Amino acid sequence: MLIHPQFDPIALSLGPIAVRWYGLMYVAAFVLFLVLGRMHMKRRPDIGITKENLDDLLFFGMLGVVLGGRLGFVLFYKPMYYLSHPIEIFYIWQGGMSFHGGFLGVLAAMLFFGRKTGRTFFQVTDFIAPLVPTGLAAGRLGNFINGELPGRITDPSVWPWAMWFPQNDPAGPIARHPSQLYQFAMDGMLLFLILWLYSPNPRPVGAVSAVFLIGYGSFRFLAEFTREPDSFLGLLTLGMSMGQWLSLPMIFAGIALFVISNRKQVV
Repeated sequence: MLIHPQFDPIALSLGPIAVRWYGLMYVAAFVLFLVLGRMHMKRRPDIGITKENLDDLLFFGMLGVVLGGRLGFVLFYKPMYYLSHPIEIFYIWQGGMSFHGGFLGVLAAMLFFGRKTGRTFFQVTDFIAPLVPTGLAAGRLGNFINGELPGRITDPSVWPWAMWFPQNDPAGPIARHPSQLYQFAMDGMLLFLILWLYSPNPRPVGAVSAVFLIGYGSFRFLAEFTREPDSFLGLLTLGMSMGQWLSLPMIFAGIALFVISNRKQVV
């Protein structure tokens, strides 16, 4: 059984200011979005995205991630608690963000951007879809560095890379799946590779977005089998986690969008 390296969550200190690894992962995600976005602009000049457009996409996307992620956590995971403690909705420094909420927030931001620039919703999402997975990978790497969101208990004789997270199990060695790394690999790097290879050539409008929905939903659904369910929720109906239930609509919507989009003319 491996032991989590117990990284110091503070990457560096600048006097009274502490720079945390998780914050640096957000910075890395935004930088990767801009770098890959400029590369993607050169691959697909027909889409007509400019550098100014890319900056706006990042700004609106950041708002969508933060606001949607927080509201998604409040509504999907602990609605009754925050109904009784509404002021704590704004205590984002205490943690509590939902990917699926952030995803909906980004969709709303992209709809606004599309209307602002005269583009359809799926023209915008098709462009940004290949740029998103590296940001997801950075976030999962931040989770691993912090030792948070560890996986379910498992047998280290079957899974030799099973890991003890002392900060999560201080009473003694307990082998768990390093599910953060599974998600880093699957819905981060592997999904990026799939989308990056699929998107350089013209596709029907909505097709690239559909591949993202199918890919992320499927990889997240699988990863949830090894991820420890939230203690305040546990497993829900049919023994599935909240993350799995929220991923199923993404998969079904992606399949439907892929079928519908491929009936249209390639653009």
